[in-house]
Amino acid sequence: MKQLISFFLITSFGIVFAQEGSNSYDLRVAVTRAGDRFQVNASYEVPITPCEAFAFITDYEGAKNLPGIVDSKVLSRSGNKVKVARILEERILFIPFEMRSELEYVEVPNKALLFEQLSGDTKYYKGSWRLLPGKDFTTFKYDAQVEPSSFVPSAVIEFFINNIVRRQFESMAEMASLKRPLSAKACK
Repeated sequence: MKQLISFFLITSFGIVFAQEGSNSYDLRVAVTRAGDRFQVNASYEVPITPCEAFAFITDYEGAKNLPGIVDSKVLSRSGNKVKVARILEERILFIPFEMRSELEYVEVPNKALLFEQLSGDTKYYKGSWRLLPGKDFTTFKYDAQVEPSSFVPSAVIEFFINNIVRRQFESMAEMASLKRPLSAKACK
């Protein structure tokens, strides 16, 4: 069960999901299985500039305020590469599950954030954020592959994606919008 939770927590700290785009952020998600891995594609729109969006997704230590993230620390910076250690926690049926991971991010200012798990509680996690400017908003586009550390039936994974991760990602979209004044300071 810990490995199942690991899958959901690892996806939740880097992405924003919802179903059918029926909300103010036009959140969308598509999760498909390819062998032991899951391909995750998601997007949402927030009325902020690409610079503000980039400041939000690269606020690695500020991520502690996001749902499910207990701790997030920058371990090192070298040029456009950043190593981050995270501890995530989720409660399933009142039982807390914790997951640790170390990720390397490659920053492409105001355009993209590439990431790969260096070590952690999932077998594989790699993907990207792309920031696409619109007229009065920025689209956050997330693409990743995740391989859980266990043999969990697809139906169970889909259940948790629809019932836990969605709420977490909706919160993240809301926080990106609310953090606009703080992000705007970084863009001046």
